[in-house]
Amino acid sequence: MDSSTPVPSLHLAMAALVGASLMAISAFCIHKRSVDQVIDRLIEIRRECPLRRRRPRSRFVSYEEEENEVVPYEQDKKAREAVEEEVEECEKGGSLEHKTSVSRSFDDKMEVLRSSRISSSMPNVALRNEWFEEDAKFDQAVRERVQYCSASSLEKLNFIPSGLPSLQTCGRGENQIFSHGSTTRLATYGRHMTPRSPGGNAFESAGDSEEEGTEPADEDDLFGDENIDGSANLLNDVATKVQNSFSVPFRGDGVNCVQDKNCKATVNEAKPCVDLHDRREVDSALVCMLENDPVFTKTSLPVRSILLDSTNVEEEEVRKMVRECLELRDNYVYREEIAPWTKEPVTKPSTPKARSDPFHFEPVEKTAHHFRMEDGVIHVYASESDTIELFPVASSTTFFTDMHHLLKVMSIGNVRSACHHRLRFLEEKFRLHLLVNAEREFLAQKGASHRDFYNIRKVDTHVHHSACMNQKHLLRFIKSKLRKEPDEVVIFRDGKYMTLREVFESLDLTGYDLNVDLLDVHADKSTFHRFDKFNLKYNPCGQSRLREIFLKQDNLIQGRFLAEVTKQVLFDLEASKYQMAEYRVSIYGRKQSEWDQLASWFINNEIYSENAVWLIQLPRLYNVYKQMGIVKSFQNILDNVFIPLFEATVDPNSHPQLHVFLMMVVGFDLVDDESKPERRPTKHMPKPAEWTNEFNPAYSYYVYYFYANLYTLNKLRESKGLPTIKLRPHCGEAGEIDHLAAAFLLCNNISHGINLRKSPILQYLYYLAQIGLSMSPLSNNSLFLDYHRNPFPAFFQRGLNVSLSSDDPLQIHLTKEPLVEEYSVAAQVWKLSACDLCEIARNSVYQSGFSHMAKLHWLGSKYFLRGPEGNDIQKTNVPNMRIAFRHETWKDEMQHVYSGRARIPEEIDPAM
Repeated sequence: MDSSTPVPSLHLAMAALVGASLMAISAFCIHKRSVDQVIDRLIEIRRECPLRRRRPRSRFVSYEEEENEVVPYEQDKKAREAVEEEVEECEKGGSLEHKTSVSRSFDDKMEVLRSSRISSSMPNVALRNEWFEEDAKFDQAVRERVQYCSASSLEKLNFIPSGLPSLQTCGRGENQIFSHGSTTRLATYGRHMTPRSPGGNAFESAGDSEEEGTEPADEDDLFGDENIDGSANLLNDVATKVQNSFSVPFRGDGVNCVQDKNCKATVNEAKPCVDLHDRREVDSALVCMLENDPVFTKTSLPVRSILLDSTNVEEEEVRKMVRECLELRDNYVYREEIAPWTKEPVTKPSTPKARSDPFHFEPVEKTAHHFRMEDGVIHVYASESDTIELFPVASSTTFFTDMHHLLKVMSIGNVRSACHHRLRFLEEKFRLHLLVNAEREFLAQKGASHRDFYNIRKVDTHVHHSACMNQKHLLRFIKSKLRKEPDEVVIFRDGKYMTLREVFESLDLTGYDLNVDLLDVHADKSTFHRFDKFNLKYNPCGQSRLREIFLKQDNLIQGRFLAEVTKQVLFDLEASKYQMAEYRVSIYGRKQSEWDQLASWFINNEIYSENAVWLIQLPRLYNVYKQMGIVKSFQNILDNVFIPLFEATVDPNSHPQLHVFLMMVVGFDLVDDESKPERRPTKHMPKPAEWTNEFNPAYSYYVYYFYANLYTLNKLRESKGLPTIKLRPHCGEAGEIDHLAAAFLLCNNISHGINLRKSPILQYLYYLAQIGLSMSPLSNNSLFLDYHRNPFPAFFQRGLNVSLSSDDPLQIHLTKEPLVEEYSVAAQVWKLSACDLCEIARNSVYQSGFSHMAKLHWLGSKYFLRGPEGNDIQKTNVPNMRIAFRHETWKDEMQHVYSGRARIPEEIDPAM
């Protein structure tokens, strides 16, 4: 080949590879020779060190002993040949020598270095028992001699060094036994394996650590089954000799505990407590050693684990506080002394007969009762000269003290956690019930003839009367009046009386121009978190004069237009047959004559329906009236609201129309924007007569004084055989959580309650008390909470007493049947089954204020009984299986709270 020919690149690469290989081999040989020399030198240095007599290994090794321990390499052949002598030497506190042959090979040298000692980075952890493994003959000899040994002689076995420190406890308060096959590992309390400390805690399981960077130690690197089985068998043979001499130090439930020195365990007590080797036997040798160790005696632990005791004590404290809260409610909430089903026993339900003339007044003789207002609460006496109050009620100071106690309980962390866990448990329990029984519930519904969701009774438990019609209905009514009665004088405005035509001409409107969009009464995005704008939607076409004409009962035409549209709504309600409603009409507290005006409106316009009952709502507008100069103090509002009611109750002849109207009233409501900021009341609040500033009192202040007066009024009416009035305010729609706390103590049921999602304690208490919640998800969606975030489905699954209501059909709904629309949307969004819808409808009847006779017809002859005994699927279309599940779950929770000592009544709570 010519010298000028270039060398191929492949040849160059091969040459480079060969050169690099030769250099690597040379470097490895030099390195190996250097390492061998270093290891040889280390071994020679160890052999030249003065020999120390080695102590026998112990299951517990302290820091100091492990650091100072030096393992000799001297071979003791005599100890291997004469086992009996070694046993005697062991009993006298001597030691055993390990026979170890060390080869000159590299691997053998490394093995020698590894076996010389164990890393001192693993303190207080059990070590390998090589002396048991290597000396099998020694083990056999000890087994043969153990039958002649007493407990006292076994104590001389020096398994524990004399310098063992006191038993250490960690901050976690745990001490566990980690079992692996037939092996038992012992260690001190709660030591984590961290990157800086590879000697992890052998007690802890793999999922126990909550800290980042911590993980359990690999016990297979520290222990081997073959290293411990020998000692395990030895110790098990001695078990029967010492079981009766000392209390059992270890529990088999994974918690390490030692009895008090004064307590002695019997054999029967010992067997279920200890399982060191998967055979439920006692480590007797260790028992003896711990019993006679003075250091260990000072650190003896109680029978049960500290963790278990603290957990049980904490749970009992939580249950006690929950019981106290329930008892506080029982002390306040009004219940009729004689339940309605006891007053009117009916064996067979029948269609309730319509009242021949609901507006007829029969004169009633006046009673001698005397009442007077004192510090914002009316007190009733048997006569004017009597000084003993007939119906005492808790003072405001007592109530605010109890409410602050409830708020304090709500702020305790472990109570919140416990209640949250119970609520989650209830939710998952219901889901499991559906997985197992959903098909059977559906089959049971199929077997109920003539019943489905459409022909079971449903009550709209929360409707404002001024918005009871939908927007299309109101539009048609306005157009018809403008067409038929254009010359009717309807309002006095701007110094003159105006006809209906003149009102629309002043607004530059005609009947042809009107449409739903121009009416502008439907809530939209602009009303979200804007309660003021939502209230403006009550004004048709944005004009307050149209509201006064068509939606007010106190106007120039005496509310005739409102009465006519109300009758149309009631007619549609009766046509549906299976839909009922509870309408709320307003009393403002500006003057006492409001009651007579409202009652005369009902009586003169003959507004009555078997499908409707009425509630009184009072807007919390003291600050507005104060600024307008209508009232001087909060006491004026209380006088205007309650004095006419007591007068009509004591002497019905003084207010005959009001007396007739009150026969149709079933509840009292407090309404307004809860999101307004307010100061939480203190234990000592000013009396209502002293409240003369322009600030609105807090929600709980309103609720207490209306509760106290209503409580006294109900006691008086019940004593005279008149129907009572329940307190059912708006609560928990927005604002502070203490609104719900006050309602829990005082109210029969509430409207909305969506803020219960913020307090698991209150939510759990509402569940236990089965307080009714009239929820309106579509209304909340327009004001305070998006529909998909509404807690209604969670409340329903957990078993709270919830029902669906429409609230404001004029602003919210689009169809002629707003209640069915509410159910329809909920069923589609939350995938509610037919059984779920029927259960919600059944709840609405229970929450409602309809008469006992009506509920007998709608729910069955035993509706007042708890559980499936009170359910009639032919009436409610709810399977007994669902009712039984709800009842048994509630009973279990009550027994849990009362520690198995709850007394469950057979009948429902009359306060519902």
